[in-house]
Amino acid sequence: MALTKETIIDKIEVVGTYKAVQVRTAVVVKEDDVELSRTHNRHVISAGSDYSSEDSEVQAVCQAVHTSAIVSAYTTYLEAQE
Repeated sequence: MALTKETIIDKIEVVGTYKAVQVRTAVVVKEDDVELSRTHNRHVISAGSDYSSEDSEVQAVCQAVHTSAIVSAYTTYLEAQE
């Protein structure tokens, strides 16, 4: 009887005008390769945020969508909100 716990990225979405990257992770608990439970967590990476500690796949998505134009537009939007 071997219990294992694994955290996987199971969904990456790009949403909104300023290309927020939503990352959903699943924590999967298995016993002898039979899934016992699965829970989900989500976090958002906004344009201009530091994503250097993210998984390489998430970094690639952020690099593709967080262009300098998007980062500049999002920064301008945030400044206008203050």
